[in-house]
Amino acid sequence: MHNNHNRRDSNSNIDFSSLLSDELLLRVFSKLPISHHLSTSLVCKRWLFLHGRLVPSLKLLDWRFLESGRLLARFPALTEIDTVPSSCIRLAPNSGVLLTSKPSFSSLPISSTSIHEDLDPDRIHQGLQLIAQNYPNLRRIAVFSACSHALATLASACTTLQELELLSCGDFSLKGISGCVNLQVMKLTARTTGGIFASSVPVVVSDIGLTILAQNCKRLVKLELCGCEGSYDGVKAIGECCQMLEEMTFQDHRMDGGWLAALSFCANLKTLKLRSCKAIDADPGLDEHLGVCPMLQELHLERCHLRDAKSIKSLFLVCGDVRDIVLRNCWGLGDDLFAFASICRRVKLLYLEHCSLLTTGGLESVLLSWKGLERLTVVSCSKIKDEEVTPELASLFSVLKELKWRPDTRSLLSADLEGVGMWRKGGKFFNSLKGLK
Repeated sequence: MHNNHNRRDSNSNIDFSSLLSDELLLRVFSKLPISHHLSTSLVCKRWLFLHGRLVPSLKLLDWRFLESGRLLARFPALTEIDTVPSSCIRLAPNSGVLLTSKPSFSSLPISSTSIHEDLDPDRIHQGLQLIAQNYPNLRRIAVFSACSHALATLASACTTLQELELLSCGDFSLKGISGCVNLQVMKLTARTTGGIFASSVPVVVSDIGLTILAQNCKRLVKLELCGCEGSYDGVKAIGECCQMLEEMTFQDHRMDGGWLAALSFCANLKTLKLRSCKAIDADPGLDEHLGVCPMLQELHLERCHLRDAKSIKSLFLVCGDVRDIVLRNCWGLGDDLFAFASICRRVKLLYLEHCSLLTTGGLESVLLSWKGLERLTVVSCSKIKDEEVTPELASLFSVLKELKWRPDTRSLLSADLEGVGMWRKGGKFFNSLKGLK
């Protein structure tokens, strides 16, 4: 009996997983739900490093983790790396507070002792060299304030790179992307208006940078330009060189007047998005010189200032064949400006959200001019009233394939609570608390 007990104790101390090969354990771990990866990685050092081989994407929060070689040893199979937070933030040890920064990045640990400090360009270059040498199969990377030599190193080593996000990289830094022959998605942020990712040195992307980009990235499918300067010439170069471009986004742009007319050179453009733009086009020129995007299907305007009638009319003229129009949180969009949307005769979907100046009459006049409208969404537009819906507009609603009508959410809330007496019950509850005191 004593020998049997000792035998069981010795068997309980044996690590039977050590008998399994790394390949077999990786197959087992890959079948587990992602929510279990953290707990299983803490069993032993071997399991920790095996789990690191299953991680495809990572957000680097401390540049020293890369320089020390721990990133390369811990996560040897990365295909997506975001280096931006570590490039412009120096974290204090044991930082534990989560800071949200939208829209670029989801979360970032920060502490009261963290310092906003751009890394030295040589350190960034050396770090990107390490990434290029150890991750030849890299498909996506985001970098901050990289020089042309650093980007050239990445481009030559990572031939499978498909997505690139550049922050605070100026005109001549873009010379380094000439080797990114397979690049399909690119986001270029020239400058940031404050915040933790603002560059300490002014960065400009003008027609020079846009032309370099166009001539070297001819396979682009999706392009986002944030805070970029430029004009007709830069946008024209993109349209002529990037024949595969299908989606283009302008965010908080500083384009010179007349750039809208160059969009007609984007022959295959299907989606155009304008975000946080203080103006659309300061001087769009004559209507007959604007042209039309022939393949455009979607137009998105979000958080834009829409107060200039000439630029709004020019925008809808360029987007004359658009199928879907999405307007979110657009300031200054009244009936007179929205009336220009009737220029687009092929609209099948209209989405309106938080357009507070638009009235029921202004909406009706445009909707009745669209014969092919199939889907309509109106959310939180306070001047559009249910009681102002005319029989003609109601009959249009009846033939739509999809209708979401919530122009005044406050009235809906009061209607839902009517008869429930929630506010009365709440009053009784708080009065009882006062009585206890």
